[in-house]
Amino acid sequence: MITISDVKKIFKTKSGLLTAVDNVNLQIEEGEIFGVIGYSGAGKSTLIRMLNGLEQPSEGKVDINGKVISSIKGGDLRKARQKISMIFQHFNLLWSRTVAENIAFPLEIAGVPKSQREKKVNELIELVGLEGRGDAYPSQLSGGQKQRVGIARALANDPEVLLCDEATSALDPQTTDSILELLVDINKRLGLTIVLITHEMHVIRKICHRVAVMENGKVVELGNVLEVFKQPKQPITKRFVQQVTEPEETRETIEHLLKDYKGGIVVKLSFVGESAEQPLITTLIRKFDLDVNIVQGKISQTQNGSYGSLFIHLRGNDDEVQKAVAFIEESNVGVEVITHD
Repeated sequence: MITISDVKKIFKTKSGLLTAVDNVNLQIEEGEIFGVIGYSGAGKSTLIRMLNGLEQPSEGKVDINGKVISSIKGGDLRKARQKISMIFQHFNLLWSRTVAENIAFPLEIAGVPKSQREKKVNELIELVGLEGRGDAYPSQLSGGQKQRVGIARALANDPEVLLCDEATSALDPQTTDSILELLVDINKRLGLTIVLITHEMHVIRKICHRVAVMENGKVVELGNVLEVFKQPKQPITKRFVQQVTEPEETRETIEHLLKDYKGGIVVKLSFVGESAEQPLITTLIRKFDLDVNIVQGKISQTQNGSYGSLFIHLRGNDDEVQKAVAFIEESNVGVEVITHD
């Protein structure tokens, strides 16, 4: 569906040449929700802009459904862009137009007759959950509603690819979740390929099938979201995973609680898929002569299955503790010792 081959993007700056994207190779499948995550300056925004021709690569090729976006220009590029839509962090709506008029705008540009435009607009308003708001102006809408207008407008020309540029960064957590759920629904209903960039691992965890982690212009890690959560390899990926599994307030709580535990060890357990649903703690208490205290825990859902982390304190003689740790490992649960006595 989307093939990015040996792509580089080099900008000329006052201080010299800046390599924003450095030899990136990616294959994104049709109907996939693919995430690109990285901190500011990682190159992710430049990369996504090359998917619709807003930026041209300095080297390499971008191919979408057999069209080499990186080499076509003029009318051919404008025609190709009708099948590659984009939504933005700050919505980019036309403030003097109503909701319906904003959604109709790309159809007007494409020369679609008015009767067909109205029918399509009404369908899209219903699809994104804005019934009754067609005559409202953007200034009368909440942030989430504005983004729904942006999504509806992006879908007007029946695109094959939807690009999302930090599409939820300006929204509160509850609204973010509702927009992500809408994107998942659209992906399933329309079979739409979605490529999104973000700096929030929660977004990746919530809706993506696969993720590419970018740092200094390079893709440093790539994989199935559940596998990346299970076994992050690069330090930057581990930091992103901790956003979900060990948010700041959780780490502070754990550090506070650890002071109260004298003797034994504290371990972090990582559960993936079916292992997240087994009664492990009950089994440990019954099988081993140990005191088992739960410190903190969380189970999250990804598109590929469940992922959970649990911090527990094990206290008993060293032999029983080591047997318990070995038993946990045999149960396909990750074990990481956090602190010793």
